[in-house]
Amino acid sequence: MKIKILDKYIIKQFVLSILFGLITFALIFVIVDLMENLDDFLDQQVSKELIAIYYIYFLPEIVRLTLPISILLACMFTVGKLNNFNELTVMKASGISLYRFMFPFIVVGIILSMFSIFFSGWIVPESNRHKVYIEQNHMKKNLVNPGTNLFFQDENGRYINIGYYDQYSQIISRAGIVHTEIKNPPRIIKRIDCEKLIWDSLAQNWIAINVIENNFTSDSINIITKYDTLKITYLNFKPDDILIKQKRIEEMTLPEIRQVIDSQKRSGLDVTKLEIDFHSIIAFSFASLIVIFFGVPFSADKRSGTVAFQFGMNLFFTFIYLAFMKISQSFGKNGLMNPILTAWFANFVFIAVAIINILRVRK
Repeated sequence: MKIKILDKYIIKQFVLSILFGLITFALIFVIVDLMENLDDFLDQQVSKELIAIYYIYFLPEIVRLTLPISILLACMFTVGKLNNFNELTVMKASGISLYRFMFPFIVVGIILSMFSIFFSGWIVPESNRHKVYIEQNHMKKNLVNPGTNLFFQDENGRYINIGYYDQYSQIISRAGIVHTEIKNPPRIIKRIDCEKLIWDSLAQNWIAINVIENNFTSDSINIITKYDTLKITYLNFKPDDILIKQKRIEEMTLPEIRQVIDSQKRSGLDVTKLEIDFHSIIAFSFASLIVIFFGVPFSADKRSGTVAFQFGMNLFFTFIYLAFMKISQSFGKNGLMNPILTAWFANFVFIAVAIINILRVRK
C-alpha cells in the first residue's frame, strides 16, 4: 500500500507525540530516581558530571519501559487532534475506512517493534552494565567483585568453586570441583582442589595445576591422590561463560543469554527461566504494536465516551496486558507452560481481543 501525503501527515503527528511522551516520562523517572538516590550520591560525594552520566545510561531502560505507554498516549493525542479539527470526520466522509486510517499507525508500530528488539536486546543491556558499574564503584551499591569467589553448578551433581578468575590470562586461581551422588540426601563422592585451572584453547579443555583429588569411596574412607598437572576434559563451562554467569539478566545481551542457555543445556540444567526471559524480551518489543491496535480504534470511535474515559480505558487495558504477561511468565517458570508460549501468550490473547475491538467499531 502506497504511502500518501495524508499518511505522512499522520505519521509526523504520531511520531512527534511519541517523542513528547518519552521525554515527559523520562523526566518523571529521572526526578523520582534522583530523589531516591540523592542520599547515596551525597554520602559517596558523587560529582555532578558522574550523576549526569549515570542518568544518561539509565535513559535506555526508561525508554524501553515507557515506550508502550508513550505510544498509547500518542494514539490518543493524534486521533484526538484529528477529531478536534474535524479532520477525522472529513476522512470518513471521503471514504477512508478505519482499516486504511490505521495503516500509518501500524507502519510506525512495526518499525518501532523491530527497532525495540535490537534496542532491548543490545543497547539496553550495555547501558545497564555501565549504570551498574557506577552504582557499584561510586555509590557502593550491589557490590560484586567480578571474577572473585564464584560458585555455580556445571551439571547435575557437579559444582564449581572459583577463588579468582583473571579474564585476560584466562587462568583460575584456587579452584574446586565437587562431584556429588544424586540421591536423597546427596553425598559427595569426589572433590578436586587445585592451585590453578588453565584454559587450553587448542584442546578446548582445562588443565589443573598442583592438584589434590579426594575420592570418598564411603563415609569413612577417603583416598587422596596428588597430581602436578591433570587434564580435565569433562567440564562444560568455558572462559567466556565465567563472567557472564555473574551478570544479571538485565545486563545480558540476547546473544549472551542464548550463550548461557546453551551452556546450561550442555550441562543438563533446567533452562526454563532463561528461555522465558530470552523470548519475553522479544515479545515485549511488540507491546508497542499491540497498544496501537487498542488505542487507535477506541480513540476514533466517538461512541466510546469522553477523551478522559477513552484514555482511562486504554490505559487500563495496557496495564492489564502488562500484568497478564507477568502472570503468564509465573506459570511458565513453574513448568506449567512451554517457554515460548509463555512469553508470547499475552500477545496472542490481547491481539485477538484488539481485533475483536476493531471489528465492533463503526467503519
